[in-house]
Amino acid sequence: MAFGRLERTTGPQPMSDINMTPLVDVMLVLVVIFILTAPLMASSIRLELPRAEGATPGAAPQFVTLVVDASGQAFLQDEPLSQPALAERLRRIGAERPDTEIQLRADAAVPYGRVVEVMGAAHLAGLQRIGFVAEPQSAGGPPAPAKAP
Repeated sequence: MAFGRLERTTGPQPMSDINMTPLVDVMLVLVVIFILTAPLMASSIRLELPRAEGATPGAAPQFVTLVVDASGQAFLQDEPLSQPALAERLRRIGAERPDTEIQLRADAAVPYGRVVEVMGAAHLAGLQRIGFVAEPQSAGGPPAPAKAP
């Protein structure tokens, strides 16, 4: 009794080619890692720095707050000053530490010319670093219009 064919069919042949996709993925990840770490390796140069008496370790840059209110009055560190007194105080600060930053806060209603006068006094005092401080805009709508004097 014959129950079927005598010859057997062979199953699928094993694949003899290498799958290159995982290899390429791993190599690309390694390239990205080397690209990101190469600058870190180059900047790790060991130096023996000379010693100096005037050097201050880890000195953070100092700043002073200069406020101009809506009437045009200038306040240095919350102290009201006239224009000549402001110029003199800024000159003393600039002579002591010329790298001091001025954080300028001006009311929206202050005329542009007044802000330029204050900036000019700081510039004449030798203070070159001025940062303008502003409030973040509300996410709800357009900016509020400036008031006309």
